[in-house]
Amino acid sequence: MSRINLFLITFASIFTMTCQNNDENMSITVMPYPTTVKQDVVDNYHGTEVADPYRWLEVDTAKEVEAWVRAQNEVTFDYLHKIPFRQQLRDRYEELYNFTKLSAPRRVGKSLVYYKNDGLQNQAVIYIVDENGREEVLLDPNTYSEAGTTAISIAGISKDDKYMAFSIQEAGSDWRTFKIMDIASREMLEDELNWVKFSGAAWHKDGFFYSRYPEPEAGTELSKANSFHSVYYHRLGSDQSEDQLIYRDEQQPRMYHNTSVTEDGDYLILYKASGTDGYETWYKPLKEGIAANFLPLYQGFEQKNSVIDHRDGYFYVLTDVDAPNYRLVKVPVSNPGVDHWSEVIPESEFLLENVQTGGGRLYGQFLEKATHSIYEYDYDGQQLKQISLPGTGSVGGFGGKKEDEEFYYTYTSFIYPPTIFKYDMESGESEKYFESDLAFNPEEYEEKQVSYPSLDGTMVSMFIVHKKGLALDGQRPTYLYGYGGFNISLTPSFSASRILLLENGGVFAMPNLRGGGEYGETWHEAGMLDKKQNVFDDFIAAAEYLKKENYTSTEKLAIAGRSNGGLLVGACMTQHPEMFQVAFPGVGVLDMLRYHKFTVGWGWVPEYGSSDDAEQFAYLYKYSPLHNLQEGQSYPATMITTADHDDRVVPAHSFKFAARLQEVQAGSAPVLIRIDTDAGHGAGKPTSMILDEQADLWSFFFYHTGGVEMDNK
Repeated sequence: MSRINLFLITFASIFTMTCQNNDENMSITVMPYPTTVKQDVVDNYHGTEVADPYRWLEVDTAKEVEAWVRAQNEVTFDYLHKIPFRQQLRDRYEELYNFTKLSAPRRVGKSLVYYKNDGLQNQAVIYIVDENGREEVLLDPNTYSEAGTTAISIAGISKDDKYMAFSIQEAGSDWRTFKIMDIASREMLEDELNWVKFSGAAWHKDGFFYSRYPEPEAGTELSKANSFHSVYYHRLGSDQSEDQLIYRDEQQPRMYHNTSVTEDGDYLILYKASGTDGYETWYKPLKEGIAANFLPLYQGFEQKNSVIDHRDGYFYVLTDVDAPNYRLVKVPVSNPGVDHWSEVIPESEFLLENVQTGGGRLYGQFLEKATHSIYEYDYDGQQLKQISLPGTGSVGGFGGKKEDEEFYYTYTSFIYPPTIFKYDMESGESEKYFESDLAFNPEEYEEKQVSYPSLDGTMVSMFIVHKKGLALDGQRPTYLYGYGGFNISLTPSFSASRILLLENGGVFAMPNLRGGGEYGETWHEAGMLDKKQNVFDDFIAAAEYLKKENYTSTEKLAIAGRSNGGLLVGACMTQHPEMFQVAFPGVGVLDMLRYHKFTVGWGWVPEYGSSDDAEQFAYLYKYSPLHNLQEGQSYPATMITTADHDDRVVPAHSFKFAARLQEVQAGSAPVLIRIDTDAGHGAGKPTSMILDEQADLWSFFFYHTGGVEMDNK
């Protein structure tokens, strides 16, 4: 049955709800905010004294902090649950979310393996399908935790397809436990590896390479800075205490170390990163044994060089050296100096985001105006064909093993639910393998891309999505979402949650801000370190464009972002509080003077800079959201979101920001902080929590932007 037919059958009935404009008809009052004790804590940064009265909220395990969290949640949920249409929104979202979700399959021997959620399961289940199409559960994380807070993912599959290493994530923490399954027998081995973080399993012979940290002190697991990320080799059947240390940098404890093994098994590749930007690339000839020395392929932390493949004595490397839009080069293993590189896929005007291999061919994934295009090449760099895609959207999963004749990929856009295609390498043709059964009619909506000038005249692209024929009367509730950092690209993607906005006459807007990766390294560098203000200016200019073009008005505009995007929202709402009606800083980096002192925050110094440096302190202090909240200022209605197990952007950022914002808010708009328990930065969050969180978000949004007739058909 098609999506359109199912849509008409399932939602033939109509229900309507009307939201009041909060400013004119405030009918929900906020309970008194919890008293947040202020302490006399003052730091001296290069001669500048900076008060930090809520420092005590950084100790997430302290009883007084736990009590503060409970009290804040009581205020928040009392308010949210009084919004008259909140339950209707949640019920509607549950209807929308209740569809089968499938990942692109990967071939394991003669079988296929993929993740599937049949609709409302808290966690996706890992399935295996044999050559006759018989589907069987391989691993079901929903049986591991009654609350659904245990997530399982594949860390790596052995070269002979006999064993699978999988990682177990508890309550959203970045910490992982690795276990191993014999795929044929479905039996679990006794092997268990703990304190793994930011690592896969790179298989070699009868074991694999992985990265982990030393065991942290009890009670500091979710907050203390992590040091000595080290590479080990684990042999099947042995205890973790017997794992062989392959690499640790004793002189530089604040480094990331990740590994991969080339498909032919000849080389171990080591990536050494001082943070989240550039990295060094090293290699070890495994024919000489795992104890052989690493050799440098490219040193220095200013560039990015990823080994895509090894073939006939050459590494194929995706690089930004002399190519801010990236290129693929061929590097002789015996003499890897830059002078000996030869181009396979040259740099072009568009970003070469990735290169995958499969069936003896190369697949270049380009971003052309922040949407994907895929081109097939031979190993000499001759372009064979462009892969036909359903439209202008996003794609993932291209590539496979050398012996593969077909593989699977996923395509999606803002109005095209994720669909899986099977690609035949010989014919170059794609056919649908899996189509979502989501009740959604894409013909009712439109997506477009516009460009607008930022403060300095730089042209910035932005996606806009809404109902067809929508009246642009300046009264459309609009959700402006952004990120702008860490070389991360925001491309078109589908969201069932976003349907709640679109079907009710709202507008979704997503600009491609500087600091992101959509337009190459030059675009990224224009939004990092002392140029970070460009990112905020781009976002503010996006809001101005939406108002100028009559999509919305200040009274109808919300801004949102998560993590680095939470910083974006925090900075923009403190710099221009008069421009927005609602603000959603999610799991944000909000204290720019101390972020590097927790867990892996030190890894973001190449992106942001550090308050330890006098010059960098000056610009960090100038925009740090926590430190730019002003007494007597009216700020937008704000709902801060975080989680107690977020050990990437620790919740202390949100705690301190909420306490300060509640203290200084001069207007009547509420300041709420919604704190999930047994959840983390976002990964592994169970469906039940997702449904609740999104219902709360859209309830808060509609209540404070008002005037929307919710007509769900």
